[in-house]
Amino acid sequence: MHIAVAGNIGAGKTTLTRLLSKHFGWNAHYEDVETNPYLHSFYEDMQRWSFNLQIYFLNSRFRQIIKIRQSGKTVIQDRTIYEDAYIFAPNLHEMNLMTTRDFENYSSLFELMSSFIKPPDLLIYLKSSVPNLVNQIQRRGREYEASIRIDYLKKLEERYESWIGKYKLGKLLIINVDDINFEDSAEDLGMVIEKIQAEIHGLFGS
Repeated sequence: MHIAVAGNIGAGKTTLTRLLSKHFGWNAHYEDVETNPYLHSFYEDMQRWSFNLQIYFLNSRFRQIIKIRQSGKTVIQDRTIYEDAYIFAPNLHEMNLMTTRDFENYSSLFELMSSFIKPPDLLIYLKSSVPNLVNQIQRRGREYEASIRIDYLKKLEERYESWIGKYKLGKLLIINVDDINFEDSAEDLGMVIEKIQAEIHGLFGS
């Protein structure tokens, strides 16, 4: 089974992926941020490095999905290939941070790749307000994220809401993270786990 966690920057995807992996004994596949050779450069000059970064993520996540399906195990994935294609890349294009030529090249490559993969069996979407995202980003204190602009986060959030509103690729669980703290509260984590168990039961029951 393939479970994926989606959400904006700072929504808590990596934390929830880690906690669920530990609780259920699932294999975890994390977003490649520590060894990503473009991320720091991108936040310093988005226009110059946007295409390079998106191609890197596209390749990285495509490889992850192939490994997940080949493993035959239950895997939880931090962020999906669809978020890159339907949220981040078009947002960069709209903000004139990626040229039309590069965006069309990227979109063509994604279209080809997506024809070879299956979507997650369950998508967990972490819904968050922009102020909450800002607080979380400041709290974790990643140096390269210090320059993220609020208008950038707002545009991403609008695209997330639009994408999730039309999502039909598989089972979807939406968790509003504004008023819960699954990292520090065992009660909040327990509530999230209960919701996920209900969805997984539905998957096996169908």
